[in-house]
Amino acid sequence: MDLLNTLVDKGLRRELPTREEALAVLATSDDDLLDVVAAAGKVRRHWFGRRVKLNYLVNLKSGLCPEDCSYCSQRLGSKADILKYTWLKPDEASQAAAAGLAGGAKRVCLVASGRGPTDRDVDRVSQTIKAIKEQNEGVEVCACLGLLSDGQAERLREAGADAYNHNLNTSEGTYGDITTTHTYADRVDTVQKAHAAGLSACSGLIAGMGETDEDLVDVVFSLRELDPDSVPVNFLIPFEGTPLAKEWNLTPQRCLRILAMVRFVCPDVEVRIAGGREVHLRTMQPLALHLANSIFLGDYLTSEGQAGKADLEMIADAGFEVEGADQVTLPEHRAGTAGACGSHAEAGCGSHEGAGCGSHAEAGCGSHEGGGVCGTAAVPAAGEPRTDLVAVRRRGAGTDLAPNA
Repeated sequence: MDLLNTLVDKGLRRELPTREEALAVLATSDDDLLDVVAAAGKVRRHWFGRRVKLNYLVNLKSGLCPEDCSYCSQRLGSKADILKYTWLKPDEASQAAAAGLAGGAKRVCLVASGRGPTDRDVDRVSQTIKAIKEQNEGVEVCACLGLLSDGQAERLREAGADAYNHNLNTSEGTYGDITTTHTYADRVDTVQKAHAAGLSACSGLIAGMGETDEDLVDVVFSLRELDPDSVPVNFLIPFEGTPLAKEWNLTPQRCLRILAMVRFVCPDVEVRIAGGREVHLRTMQPLALHLANSIFLGDYLTSEGQAGKADLEMIADAGFEVEGADQVTLPEHRAGTAGACGSHAEAGCGSHEGAGCGSHAEAGCGSHEGGGVCGTAAVPAAGEPRTDLVAVRRRGAGTDLAPNA
């Protein structure tokens, strides 16, 4: 297919595709899907080999957010039955992070719901960052705290933060339909503040909120222009009790096309499969590793994810390898730039939840105890909502139960 050959050539040269080419990827048929994956996979392997970076989320403060982001289970007015708790103490957060690091993660993403941190909150998170780094040599830490005020990014950097996550989520043209308590420009400003402070910027999107192909291309092109080191791709979890609870618009095939389009537009950045992969990619998750070079290990912010052991088995069975702590994520030309933090590459998190960290926070999966999948249960027909795959997180941070990592 001439389109795919052109996109591979451009990806290897870091050349931006045209909007028409990006839209054409989203419009490809299911008959051409494996060709699309194979083509984008060539670009992924050129820049990242067969390495998969593992990231681990710690939800420092859950629920009770004053913002009205329609996709988020922690939003103002949410009726979702999620865990609600105030700030974890630094030693509690460090203990939670240790579980993910023991499971193979090289980056810890510290997330807190809310519009943005107060100066006292920045002090609190700074203490947490120092506690984690003192106990885990070489660990990368990304903060995801919402909108930043002047000087806060610099203070986080001084405390040892390597990266900052703040997602654009959707296109500028439709942003007001999703959130009214802050603007798209506010989000762009925070990503720019992180960049300016020398933090590795992480910013991504949420697919499946009823957006058009044009909206998806718009937000990915905007991300390319912002030039974050990491682009988390979340797939909406239609959490009961949120305004988007009935939005079940994604199929595994559509998710793969979206990831391929992101890889072609952002060929040399860390593309992370974030919240919702278990719910929407399902058994097609291994194919997505040919497109993305980063995932979250275990649970998300307010929902449960695939069992950590299953994540590791999936990576190995698909012929990939977990990226080691001594390996640099980003290609050399990016790792040496200010804010790239050399070894991470991917900064933050991208979670759709609230200020999210790459995880949309809801990505439920139910493949472990208590999860929604039951081996004997009837599987819904293709195209039907998979509410059976959405499970509220009931363990890990904020509970007395061991985390999934």
